[in-house]
Amino acid sequence: MKKRNREAASGIRLLLLRRRRLQSRLRLLAPVVSAVFGVLFLLFALFSLLAPIPISRNELPFRRNSSWSIGLDVQPSADRGVVFRVPAAGGSLGHDMWTSRLSKFYYGCSNASSKFSRVGVSAQRNRYLLISTSGGLNQQRTGITDAVVAARILNATLVVPKLDQKSFWKDSSNFGEIFDVDWFISFLSKDVKIIKQLPKEGRKIMAPYTMRVPRKCTPSCYQKRVLPVLTKKHKNNQAVEPSVPAVELTKFDYRLSNKLDVDLQKLRCRVNYHALKFTDPILEMGKKLVERMRMKSKHFIALHLRFESDMLAFSGCYYGGGDKERTELGALRKRWKTLHIRNPDKERRQGKCPLTPEEVGLMLRALGFGSDVHIYVASGEVYGGEATLAPLKALFPNFHSKDTIANEEELSPFSSFSSRMAALDFIVCDESDVFVTNNNGNMARMLAGRRRYFGHKPTIRPNAKKLYRLFMNRSNMTWEEFASGVRTLQIGFMGEPKEVRPGRGEFHENPSSCLCEHPEAKAGGHLGSILPGRVGTEKEGGSTLSTVKNTELADEQPGEDEHDWTDMDYSENENGLQGKGILNLTDSDLGLLAKAEAQPELEEMFSD
Repeated sequence: MKKRNREAASGIRLLLLRRRRLQSRLRLLAPVVSAVFGVLFLLFALFSLLAPIPISRNELPFRRNSSWSIGLDVQPSADRGVVFRVPAAGGSLGHDMWTSRLSKFYYGCSNASSKFSRVGVSAQRNRYLLISTSGGLNQQRTGITDAVVAARILNATLVVPKLDQKSFWKDSSNFGEIFDVDWFISFLSKDVKIIKQLPKEGRKIMAPYTMRVPRKCTPSCYQKRVLPVLTKKHKNNQAVEPSVPAVELTKFDYRLSNKLDVDLQKLRCRVNYHALKFTDPILEMGKKLVERMRMKSKHFIALHLRFESDMLAFSGCYYGGGDKERTELGALRKRWKTLHIRNPDKERRQGKCPLTPEEVGLMLRALGFGSDVHIYVASGEVYGGEATLAPLKALFPNFHSKDTIANEEELSPFSSFSSRMAALDFIVCDESDVFVTNNNGNMARMLAGRRRYFGHKPTIRPNAKKLYRLFMNRSNMTWEEFASGVRTLQIGFMGEPKEVRPGRGEFHENPSSCLCEHPEAKAGGHLGSILPGRVGTEKEGGSTLSTVKNTELADEQPGEDEHDWTDMDYSENENGLQGKGILNLTDSDLGLLAKAEAQPELEEMFSD
């Protein structure tokens, strides 16, 4: 019995010993097992975060392909569990996106009134005006248009304008190589006398007196500053004899007031929309480009994309590219010695920074344009190259430019001349069903006005000041919330009639004196079936938009002096009124002219 008890006790002790050894081993293994399970858990969590979001066939996940595209990382909000997914389809907004709903009730009207005298009555003999334009194609276009009106104000004969061949664009083209000069002279023959060059004095062509007028010079400003120079008698040797007066106004861009009487404004429209016609080679090539876009799709969007390095450097904006971007754009910015340092965040908040290609794509998708839409892009060399364009191309893979729809041989007559290439883009953008821009520069403004005049074709310009917050906060909202916000903020920026108050903004952008409303449209207070009037004519009883009141107008449109970008010309800045030439002016003569300001200023103008 005792023996059995001893054996049982010995067995128990052995089991307890084994149990202690097992527990000791388990204690040693526990941290290892915990670590393994911890690593597995972390890996599982990491894969869950990185895994693509399940999408339907009609949805396209958007990823930022640019390392410096500001504030547009698409990530779900941890607090709300928000998923931001960009649909591939544009969706139905309940109306035709390719046309303006009210355009048929308005028409362009630029005929002179019966009070506007013919050129034979108003023009003075032996009084000549020359102008030298400044900037790129569209900036020069504003100068040419205003030069005709200035000649009319001065009762002077206009010499065909000289184009800028020395500034940043360095295009050697003359007026007749871009515009049909004979048509220009003939079409305006009833308004202003125009000649191709100054007459000769003896065997030599006379040398004009050169001067500069201030920005936004009014008719009385021209009469006080320029007219005394044109009517001055000049000293020839010792005898005082009447001479053939000729004045050349230099750096002529935005040198005429935005606010003129109606007949002078209509003259502006006749010049800009009818007299300035591109040469036949440019028109024919432009027509080919348009036809090729039409072959690809019934409707297409034209996008004027200003995102070149010089534009970004000049704007003073920052797009998140770190030291590389700051160094590269900072070096370019030094070309403009008088530019002050700008706060990039402030510029962005005030809507003064061009939208990125990615932002443009998101805006268009939110406005209802799907991935099947064809886009023609008019652009220079985009900063960041393909990496910058990749998000836009992912949203709109049908991506075209003149280089992709025309071959090198076809473009060779134009490719060495920036203004001629810009003219081709101008034609395609003008003929597009919808025109979109990411900036508020010269081409955007000129085309906005032109498309209003010729039927209010849809023209989308971003309300950048308000869209800024939406783009920055989109990671905290659903796509539906984002798209609804874009559509709301873009009201008044879509090219619809009456969305801009008459007189608001540059006249070239909003030619309200040349936009008439059919009287039938107002009769009875309903919108009936009305045949559009002939562009360029006025119907009896029709009213111009400058006299129509409308309280539902956009408040965010830029005013006359609220220019988004300033002078991108690398030439020297003006110091005010300057002049040189054949005149011998006395102190009393100079008293008639405004004195130059002591402080040089950077001129306001817009990039093409």
